[in-house]
Amino acid sequence: MLLRQLEYLVALARERHFARAAAACHVSQPSLSAAISKLERELGVPLVRRGQRFAGLTPEGERVLLWAHRILAECDALRHDLSTMRESLSGTLRMGAIPTALTAASLITTPFCERHPHARVSLTSLSSREINRQLAEFEIDVAMTYLDDEELGGVRASPLYEERYLLLTPDDSPLAGRDVVRWAEVAALPLCLLAPEMRNRRLLDAAFRAAGAVAVPAIETDTVSALYAHVATHRWSSVIAHAWLYMFGVPDGMRVVRMERPAVAPRVGLVVADREPEPVLARALLDVARGLDLRDVLDRLLGDHLVPMA
Repeated sequence: MLLRQLEYLVALARERHFARAAAACHVSQPSLSAAISKLERELGVPLVRRGQRFAGLTPEGERVLLWAHRILAECDALRHDLSTMRESLSGTLRMGAIPTALTAASLITTPFCERHPHARVSLTSLSSREINRQLAEFEIDVAMTYLDDEELGGVRASPLYEERYLLLTPDDSPLAGRDVVRWAEVAALPLCLLAPEMRNRRLLDAAFRAAGAVAVPAIETDTVSALYAHVATHRWSSVIAHAWLYMFGVPDGMRVVRMERPAVAPRVGLVVADREPEPVLARALLDVARGLDLRDVLDRLLGDHLVPMA
C-alpha cells in the first residue's frame, strides 16, 4: 500500500468525480483509477461504488477513508517534526473558525506567519458541528470556536477571550445615548441578527429569554458581513460581538452601546483534538497565542469605540 493510493482515495471522496480527483492530484484519470483498483486488491475489499460515474464509497471504503485521513495526517506530522528539527517550521496549518470568530483570527495567524515565515495557513469558515467532525477526522489541525459549545468534545482548549455584546444602532435611535441597555429594550427595536442555526444567535436568544423577551428580527443572515451591510443602511439595529469591531468597526451614522452582561459570558478559544502526537503546526500556533493577550487587545478596541454622545 502506497501513501499515494490513499491520497487518491481521499481526493476522490472529496471531489466525487474521477476526472476532477485526477486533476486535483495532477495525474491522469486512468492512473488514479488503476491506483485505487490496486488498493482494493491489496485490501481485499471493494472501496468504490462504480457505475457510469462515481456513485460513492462502500461501507468498507468509508472506513478506509477514515484511516487514510489519519495515516496522511500522521505522515504530515512526521514531516513537520523533522522540519522543526531542521529549525525551519514549514507546511500548511489547516485551521477552521466559526464565522463570528473569523474577524479576530488574523490577530493570531499574522504573528504566527511572522514567527514561522516558511509555514502557510489555510483558514476555513466552519460551523461548530463541522469543526468537531473535521478535528475528529484529521481534516483540520486546530480551530477557533466557542469553548462552551455543547457539541464540542474530545479536544484540548486554550481560551482567548470572553465575548462581550454591544448594541449597534443608528445615531438617532432612542437607545443610542445610553451607557448600558437592557436586552428587553433591544428586543423592541427593528433588528438584523444572525440566523437561528448559528451558535451566536442561539446565545443571543438565550440572553433575550433570560430577560423575559423574544427578539423577532426583520433580517436574518448567516454572515457577519451581510449583517453589517444591512445595519449600515440605518434601517436596523443589531447585537454584535465586540470582536467584530476589529474588522468592521462602527459604520458612519451608527453607535455602539454596551449590553447588560449575560449570566455567563461565552468564551472563544483555540481547540485541538485530544490525541498524541499533537500536530506540530497546531502546537506552534498555540505557543504564539499564549504570548498574546487578545482579551486586552479587544477590550481596548471596544473602549475606543464607546464614545459618549455629545
